Formats: sequence, structure tokens, C-alpha cells
Amino acid sequence: MEVIFSNKNKLILGDCLAVMNKMKDESIDLIYLDPPFFSNRNYEAIWGDEGEVRSFEDRWSGGIDYYIKWLYERVEQMHRILKPTGSIYLHCDWHADAYIRVYILDKIFGRNNFRNEIIWRYSSGGASKKFYSRNHDNIYFYTKSNKYHFSPNEVKVARTEKSLIRSKNPIGARYDKENVLKLPEDIFDIQILNPMAKERIGYPTQKPFALLERIIKASSNEGDIILDPFMGGGTTMVVANRTERNYIGIDQSIAAVDVSANRLRSDAGIFKDFEIEKHFYAEEDLKEMLPFEFEKWIIEKFGGKPNTKQTGDKGIDGTKDGVPIQVKRWKNKIGKVEIQKFLGACHSNRLYDGRIKDKLPVGYFIAFEFTKEAVGELARLERENGIIIEKVLVSEIVSMARKPVVHIKYEITDDGKYRFIATSDSKIINFSWDFEYGVAAHKHPDDTAKFNPSVLYDKTGVRIHNFSKNGEHNVAVKVVDEKYLENIKVCSISIL
Repeated sequence: MEVIFSNKNKLILGDCLAVMNKMKDESIDLIYLDPPFFSNRNYEAIWGDEGEVRSFEDRWSGGIDYYIKWLYERVEQMHRILKPTGSIYLHCDWHADAYIRVYILDKIFGRNNFRNEIIWRYSSGGASKKFYSRNHDNIYFYTKSNKYHFSPNEVKVARTEKSLIRSKNPIGARYDKENVLKLPEDIFDIQILNPMAKERIGYPTQKPFALLERIIKASSNEGDIILDPFMGGGTTMVVANRTERNYIGIDQSIAAVDVSANRLRSDAGIFKDFEIEKHFYAEEDLKEMLPFEFEKWIIEKFGGKPNTKQTGDKGIDGTKDGVPIQVKRWKNKIGKVEIQKFLGACHSNRLYDGRIKDKLPVGYFIAFEFTKEAVGELARLERENGIIIEKVLVSEIVSMARKPVVHIKYEITDDGKYRFIATSDSKIINFSWDFEYGVAAHKHPDDTAKFNPSVLYDKTGVRIHNFSKNGEHNVAVKVVDEKYLENIKVCSISIL
């Protein structure tokens, strides 16, 4: 079984069932999932891009029974990849909560591993004359075994004034941390995000940081791996990042993955590196990667094991089933000389003679292109000596496509603001904007500009901005198309 998780944090574009099928047994410490609720299908699509819509149409094809089957298959994989000491928190509402507990969680995790039905209580302002107002969601907390991590002391909550009075604490006790804080109960009083909240990104079912922070801190340690298989706007990933946890986020929506990536990159100066797994890659981006970084990445994609040495590897960048792999990230084609040099490295491998006898490859050479002479040399070696060196094109390992072309222009509005308009030759899923691109606060330690968007999600490509000070300004727009290929265009303006 392929292991999709490495030590690097990941955002993965895809159906979580297919992704989890490739993940290692018992490799995850904590799972939080907020799957699409079984509710009115007309309101379910959030981002509106093709991957999300296709998934929703499929899930709704057979009513509640099919919905439960759809979710059961995914929770079953979550149980497999969860560590014996791990926990799962499943977020749902009244539409299907009873079905989910009885027909999914009790069956897969067992009733003995049920810990809590958490009530997330909030005030949404809604009211009804036909039934009591609905102001809560349900979060089911299960563990994989009776030995699990749980640290409620990490998430103590404030006592109410009434409880302090009832406990007859002396005057001034409210200022004593030990007295004013208590262990959390199974009712979480945490408000939903109001429209003006700083953390709001325009994602309609976005959960507040406080909710995820309580779950993550209580049921994991620093360095643990947190999985959110329906990551939406990426709140779980941001909280994991802030609390020194590792994370894997999965979503079928390109917009969801891109917005999550934007949030992580712009998160209050605590950005940590992460990788995005997607379906298509731009050839020019791959050719710009650092050689060792590219070698490691493409060998893992090929199913091999990278060599950890950056020097002195004798022409062997990795192995697959014990057989040498060489990788060239060169922009020019691989020639006959490179093939002959690699043959020497293959010859020193202990499996060399046996592989020739069994008519199997003695090595794999991965590159973007091979010359006609290189292809001829490979054919000659096999014909005359029975030596098979398998040439592997990068395009055979990962799908590649052209990056979208993007243009940007601006005009001054009647009230002195600037209207920026971005257009592209491709269908764009998301525009994100950085109105101070390249300023000191947005630079990496190597002084290269970092895209740090203040607008994370924009479907229109049109943005009005008012600059607070005169001078030179660089405005950058990043576009992401329907293949999740991205490009950045920068516009410089001078304000007097």
C-alpha cells in the first residue's frame, strides 16, 4: 500500500476516500471531519467548482440510505488509518445525526468507544413559530480504543459569574486563574462567526478557530498528525499550524484547497512549509525546483525511495525495489553520455546480474526529455546485451499542462479609489489579491517576494482598493484554473 503522507504538511485535492485508500495503517493521531450535511441539496454546493458539484450530485442520488453508505465507506477508512491511541470528532446536525451515530460510528468504532456527544451551542438569531429554534450542532467524539490521549486541562474554560458566587469563592477569586477556570463540559458555548469577524473568509459553513482549538488541544500533542478529510476553508489546518501540530487536509474543491493554502501562507507570520498534492503540474514550475527537492519529490511520486545523500550518491538518486533510479531535472534533453554514465552505477548494484537474467530493468532514468541518440543507446543495450534501462518521462509520472495566462489592468474610480481587473485565457476558479506584494514584511529570509494575500477568495477578478499611503505599490493577483494550475501577475503603480 502506498504511503501518501511524508513529514511535510499536506493539502490534497481529491476525493478523501481515494486518498485515504493510499494512506498507511494507523498513521493519524486525530481526525476532525465536518462532512456536507444531509440537508437541502439546493444549498449544499459552497464553492461551485466542478469537483464539488460532481461529488454532491453523486452523493444525493439515493436519499438518506445512500448518504449513509457514502459516509460509512469514508469513516471506515478513517478507522483504519487512525492510531490505536487516536480520536475522531464527527461534526453533524439534526438532519442525519441519529443515523450517523447508530449506523456508522457505533458499527465501525464500537459503542464502547463512544466518549461524548458534544453540543456546539451558538446563537444564530434564527427563530421559528413551528418548532424550538435550532441553535446547535452535534459533534460525536469516539476513540479507537480505551487508551487514548485526552488533556482537558489544556482547554479549561471560564466559569460564569453565577457559578463563582455559588461556589462561595472569596472576593477577588475571579482574578485567580485556578478558581475562575474549569474543565470543559460536553456543551461548547462558542459563537458562530459574525459577518465582520477578522477570521471570516466568506466561506458559508466556516467554523471558528476557538472550536477547533478546543478539540485539537484536548485530543492531540504537539507534533501529532491531524487529518481533516473535508477541509473546506482550512480552519483545521490553520489551528494545527498555530498549535505546532502536523496536518493533512483533503477536499475535492479546487477553490477550497486554494483558499486553505492562501490562509496558511498569510497566517500572522507563522507560516510553515506545506505541500499541495494535485492532479496537474506546470512543467516550468517543476523545472524551477531545486534539484535535490525535485529528485525526492518525483521519486516518491514514482513509488521509489529517495536517496537522502545530496552528494556522493554515485549517480544513484534513489531506488525502486532495490533497483537504482537516476533523475535529471535539466531543461535540455538527456543524451547518450548520461545513459552510459548511469549504466556504470547500475552495474555496481548487487541485483544487476539477476535482473538481466530475468529480463527486468537494471535501472530507471527519469527525465523530461531524451534525445534520439539516448533512445537508440537504450535500444542497443537491450538488443546486444540484454540490459534494460527503463526511460521514464516526468509526464508519465505526473500529468502536466500549461499555466494560465493572466493579465491585470487598473482604473481610477470617481471617488479616487483603484479598480483592478484581472483576466485570463483559462477558466479561473479563484482570484486572490496581494496589494502590498514584495514589501519587507512579505519577504522570505532570502529576500524573494512572498505572495501574502489579503483577499483570499474572489470569483470575479475585479477588486476595488484604497491605498492608505502614497508611493510605489506592487499589486499581485494569483489565479487558479480548473486544473489547479496557478500563475501570478504583478502590476506596479505610483501614487502621488
